[in-house]
Amino acid sequence: MHMEQLRELLLGFPGVTEEEPFGPEVVVYKVMGKMFALVDYDSVPPTMNLKCDPDRALDLRDVHDAIRPGWHMNKRHWNTLDLDGSLRGPLVAELVRHSYDLVVAALPLRVREKRAPKSRSERLCTRRGSNPQPTASEAGTLSN
Repeated sequence: MHMEQLRELLLGFPGVTEEEPFGPEVVVYKVMGKMFALVDYDSVPPTMNLKCDPDRALDLRDVHDAIRPGWHMNKRHWNTLDLDGSLRGPLVAELVRHSYDLVVAALPLRVREKRAPKSRSERLCTRRGSNPQPTASEAGTLSN
């Protein structure tokens, strides 16, 4: 995935801000003030930390060499992705969405409601009572 595509994906969710609280080396993406992604665009390869369900985090680490326990994060709840081209764009997009959704779900309802407008998948979840996967257009038809 190209880094500009990644940045557009991260900023495309409702209520997201881009900050550099730790200095210019790491860009932090927050939803309503809570971190859901940290990206080091300058490292070789670039890396990204994402929040993840603990069981799924372990499964992903077993399957993908480019996914490892979160660097400087709670390793139970965060993964570091090496963006070396071995992870396909749709998988990266889905993991970004998963991280965003986990953080949003933990926000108080009054804070969640301030994130208008809702994303397409959130509207579908409300109507269907499910958690649909992002479509190719929502994922920006991402490629490596």
